[in-house]
Amino acid sequence: MRKGFLPAVAILLNIVNFVNAAEEKKLGVTLDLTYTSKWLSKGVEAYGTKGGLFKTIDVDLYGTGFGIKVTHRNATSSGYVDKQRFDFRPYYKGSLFEEEPYAVNYNVGVGYEYYPGLDKKRAGTTFEWIYSFSWPKLLPGGLVPSYIAHYEYPAGSDYANRKVTGWVHRFLLGYDMAVPELPNPLHLTTEVSYYDGLGNRVHDWAYFTAGISTKFNITENLAFVPGLYHQVTMDDSISKHKDITYTMLSMKYKF
Repeated sequence: MRKGFLPAVAILLNIVNFVNAAEEKKLGVTLDLTYTSKWLSKGVEAYGTKGGLFKTIDVDLYGTGFGIKVTHRNATSSGYVDKQRFDFRPYYKGSLFEEEPYAVNYNVGVGYEYYPGLDKKRAGTTFEWIYSFSWPKLLPGGLVPSYIAHYEYPAGSDYANRKVTGWVHRFLLGYDMAVPELPNPLHLTTEVSYYDGLGNRVHDWAYFTAGISTKFNITENLAFVPGLYHQVTMDDSISKHKDITYTMLSMKYKF
């Protein structure tokens, strides 16, 4: 009985500590309204030449690491009404080895993506696992490498998109450059992506993207985040356009 009792007590104490820690922190909510002149979904022009509008609610569950994002995506002009989409993404985030040079931040989530205007079996309804990691102390000079893996598959075995299963691997490098004339640093990013079967596309390097963004604090809780990006497409299965430049403008309210 003692062998079973001690682990049970340890588990109970951990649960109590978890609950107490949660009670000390508030529920965090971030509202995000983002306009993009083109929606490049993993490099693919999801709305063709049209822009996109994304509305997101991100709920942080009392600082426990658990949260959920709900996003509605739609095109900014006609022709893509049936491609408006809802994403539901519960996630868990945290960090490991915080005092070490190889400290890592992680965010693991799963998304359910569906199109409300269409029958879910023929619309391309999917599940998507997203594994995100970054190493803020690994490289000198403020360079931060990141890796994001996407694994997507149909929400049902008899769905019309049953052959889309596959991976996308994204390798990123970020740098914050201080500019005296700006209240916040310029965030510089580069990304190269490797497609591994998703959407029956290429099994090879797919695209390269470079971007620049910054943040302007309007109030204590409200911020405006503009960004400019350029994609170089490496394979026609991703896009017929070799060079694509687009902007993203976001308003973020946190309370």
